[in-house]
Amino acid sequence: MTKQALIERAAEQANMSKAEMGRALDAILDGITAGLKEDGEVVLVGFGKFAVKTRAARDGINPATKEAIHIPAKKVPGFKAGSKLKDAIK
Repeated sequence: MTKQALIERAAEQANMSKAEMGRALDAILDGITAGLKEDGEVVLVGFGKFAVKTRAARDGINPATKEAIHIPAKKVPGFKAGSKLKDAIK
């Protein structure tokens, strides 16, 4: 499902215009992003938990040149589904 399809579906269910729902969805996504930056996690009870994870530094190989390279540690977003979401998908 694309972002536009999600906006259309949610707008219909909430009896809102697509433009209003688009702004609402953007605000929610901005809030999740800000929460991850500030607190490192955002929990939506029943839906799931967004959290920042640290990926350790490691050595790798450049596939084009076969040269050994060092890949530095970095932070990546992660998601763990909640119980209601898992049950809905079954």
